Amino acid sequence: MRGHVSNGHGRVGRHRKHPGGRGNAGGMHHHRIMMEKYHPGYFGKKGIRHFHQKKAWLHNPTINVEKLWNLVPEEARKNSTKDKAAVIDASKAGYFKVLGKGSLPKVPFILKARIVSKMAEKRINEVGGVVQLVA
Repeated sequence: MRGHVSNGHGRVGRHRKHPGGRGNAGGMHHHRIMMEKYHPGYFGKKGIRHFHQKKAWLHNPTINVEKLWNLVPEEARKNSTKDKAAVIDASKAGYFKVLGKGSLPKVPFILKARIVSKMAEKRINEVGGVVQLVA
């Protein structure tokens, strides 16, 4: 551009070669905000490594006592008596732990589960039920 002294690059700041560095230079330093904003996760791993992590060890689906009767048909609750109590198998339905939230109808039953909380066991015993722990 003849006649235009600084070719659109200004007189004060000047047009220097690579003021911020070439390419991805400064990603962890002076360009960090841009990298975090537009390229999150670019700089790889963070956190604590857990060698040989067993995911199944943490798998512990729960159910509350108020939902226990939903695991068996309605007829089972009607036919359940002290002599012939209905059997509710929580582990067969995919629940490992039974928690004590809610109330139960005054119908005796046998509960089979892997883990049962103190409150759940208390509520089950109050209505004449029995807890059987299953491996």
